[in-house]
Amino acid sequence: MTLYNHTFEKFDSNYFASAALSILVQSCLGGAAAMAVLTNGTSLIQMIQLVLVVFISMLANTSILAQMKHKVVFNAVLASMISSIFFIIINL
Repeated sequence: MTLYNHTFEKFDSNYFASAALSILVQSCLGGAAAMAVLTNGTSLIQMIQLVLVVFISMLANTSILAQMKHKVVFNAVLASMISSIFFIIINL
Protein backbone atom coordinates (compact mmCIF):
# COMPACT_ATOMS: atom_id res chain seq x y z
CA MET A 1 0.00 0.00 0.00
CA THR A 2 2.95 2.30 0.48
CA LEU A 3 3.71 2.40 -3.26
CA TYR A 4 0.06 3.19 -4.01
CA ASN A 5 -0.09 6.00 -1.44
CA HIS A 6 3.25 7.46 -2.52
CA THR A 7 2.23 7.43 -6.18
CA PHE A 8 -1.14 8.98 -5.39
CA GLU A 9 0.53 11.77 -3.37
CA LYS A 10 2.74 12.62 -6.37
CA PHE A 11 -0.28 12.47 -8.69
CA ASP A 12 -2.29 14.70 -6.37
CA SER A 13 0.45 17.29 -5.83
CA ASN A 14 0.90 17.82 -9.60
CA TYR A 15 -2.67 17.04 -10.58
CA PHE A 16 -2.99 19.02 -13.82
CA ALA A 17 0.29 17.77 -15.27
CA SER A 18 -0.46 14.23 -14.13
CA ALA A 19 -3.98 14.34 -15.59
CA ALA A 20 -2.73 15.53 -18.97
CA LEU A 21 -0.02 12.87 -19.03
CA SER A 22 -2.52 10.24 -17.90
CA ILE A 23 -4.85 11.03 -20.80
CA LEU A 24 -2.01 10.64 -23.28
CA VAL A 25 -0.49 7.48 -21.84
CA GLN A 26 -3.64 5.53 -21.07
CA SER A 27 -5.24 6.47 -24.41
CA CYS A 28 -2.20 5.20 -26.30
CA LEU A 29 -2.13 2.05 -24.17
CA GLY A 30 -5.86 1.54 -24.76
CA GLY A 31 -5.31 1.92 -28.50
CA ALA A 32 -2.54 -0.66 -28.41
CA ALA A 33 -4.82 -3.02 -26.46
CA ALA A 34 -7.61 -2.52 -29.00
CA MET A 35 -5.16 -3.28 -31.82
CA ALA A 36 -3.96 -6.42 -30.02
CA VAL A 37 -7.53 -7.61 -29.57
CA LEU A 38 -8.43 -7.00 -33.21
CA THR A 39 -5.35 -8.79 -34.57
CA ASN A 40 -6.93 -12.05 -33.41
CA GLY A 41 -10.07 -11.56 -35.48
CA THR A 42 -13.56 -10.19 -35.02
CA SER A 43 -15.38 -13.00 -33.26
CA LEU A 44 -17.80 -12.42 -30.38
CA ILE A 45 -15.05 -12.95 -27.77
CA GLN A 46 -12.83 -10.30 -29.41
CA MET A 47 -15.73 -7.86 -29.66
CA ILE A 48 -16.50 -8.28 -25.95
CA GLN A 49 -12.84 -7.66 -25.15
CA LEU A 50 -12.82 -4.61 -27.41
CA VAL A 51 -15.91 -3.18 -25.72
CA LEU A 52 -14.28 -3.65 -22.31
CA VAL A 53 -11.04 -1.96 -23.39
CA VAL A 54 -12.85 1.00 -24.94
CA PHE A 55 -15.30 1.37 -22.04
CA ILE A 56 -12.60 1.36 -19.36
CA SER A 57 -10.40 3.80 -21.30
CA MET A 58 -13.32 6.15 -21.90
CA LEU A 59 -14.26 5.92 -18.22
CA ALA A 60 -10.78 7.09 -17.24
CA ASN A 61 -10.83 9.96 -19.73
CA THR A 62 -14.34 10.96 -18.68
CA SER A 63 -13.39 11.01 -15.01
CA ILE A 64 -10.59 13.47 -15.80
CA LEU A 65 -12.74 15.69 -18.00
CA ALA A 66 -15.62 15.64 -15.49
CA GLN A 67 -13.21 16.91 -12.81
CA MET A 68 -14.02 14.15 -10.37
CA LYS A 69 -12.13 13.78 -7.12
CA HIS A 70 -8.44 13.16 -7.59
CA LYS A 71 -8.59 9.73 -5.95
CA VAL A 72 -11.38 8.62 -8.31
CA VAL A 73 -9.39 9.84 -11.32
CA PHE A 74 -6.24 8.11 -10.11
CA ASN A 75 -8.06 4.81 -9.56
CA ALA A 76 -9.77 5.02 -12.96
CA VAL A 77 -6.49 5.68 -14.76
CA LEU A 78 -4.81 2.88 -12.83
CA ALA A 79 -7.63 0.46 -13.68
CA SER A 80 -7.47 1.50 -17.33
CA MET A 81 -3.74 0.92 -17.58
CA ILE A 82 -3.88 -2.43 -15.80
CA SER A 83 -6.77 -3.67 -17.94
CA SER A 84 -5.10 -2.52 -21.15
CA ILE A 85 -1.88 -4.32 -20.24
CA PHE A 86 -3.92 -7.41 -19.33
CA PHE A 87 -5.70 -7.45 -22.69
CA ILE A 88 -2.43 -6.90 -24.55
CA ILE A 89 -0.84 -9.86 -22.77
CA ILE A 90 -3.72 -12.28 -23.28
CA ASN A 91 -3.91 -11.42 -26.98
CA LEU A 92 -0.24 -11.94 -27.81
